[in-house]
Amino acid sequence: MNAAKIRLSPKELELVTHADWILTKNAIVEKTITLMASLQMRQEEFIRSYTGKLPVEITSSTPKISRGEKYQGLPYVMLDYPRLFAQKDIFAIRTLFWWGNFFSVTLHLSGSFKKTSEQKIRGSYQTLAERNIYYCTSDKQWEHDLSTGNYSRVADLDEKDFQKIAREKDFMKLVARIPLERWDDAEELLLDAFRYLMDLVK
Repeated sequence: MNAAKIRLSPKELELVTHADWILTKNAIVEKTITLMASLQMRQEEFIRSYTGKLPVEITSSTPKISRGEKYQGLPYVMLDYPRLFAQKDIFAIRTLFWWGNFFSVTLHLSGSFKKTSEQKIRGSYQTLAERNIYYCTSDKQWEHDLSTGNYSRVADLDEKDFQKIAREKDFMKLVARIPLERWDDAEELLLDAFRYLMDLVK
C-alpha cells in the first residue's frame, strides 16, 4: 500500500488526537433524534384530524425515525410520516436533518396519489412560490440534495414551465428547506411546513 495514502494531514492528526469534536457531534445527533421524536408526536396529532379525509392506509401508517452517517459522506436523521412506499403508489412526507446542509420537509407523491392531488398542487403555484418551496425537476426521485440541479425553487420557474413539469412527470416532490441556523425554531418551522404540505393533499 502507498504510504502516502495512509498518512494524516495536520488537520486530520489534530482531529484524531482529540475526542471532544466527535463527542459533540454525537450529542448533536442525539438532540436531533429527540427533536424528531417530539415533532413526530405533533405530526401524529395533526394527522388524526385527517381521519376520513385521506385513505386509511395513509392515516394509519406508522412513523419511522432513522439515522445514518454517509449521505454524501455526512450524518443525517430522518423522520418518515406518513409513509406508504408501494411499487407504483407513493405517499410520504420525509423530514430530514442533513449535517452541514439543512433541515427539509419533502412531500413525495406518485401513482394514484399523484393523480388525486395533482390538480390542487398545480393550482397552488403562487403560494408554493411565496413559501419558497422547491420542486423536483429531474427524474431522480430519491435525490435529496437541493443544490445538484435536480430541484428548482418554484419562484424561479415560469408558471407555464411549472405546470408542464407537474403534469408530465409521473411523480411529484415538493420540498420546504429550513436553514440549520434556525435550530432554535426548527420544530415549529418543520411542523408548519408539514401542515402546509398536508393541506395540499387533503
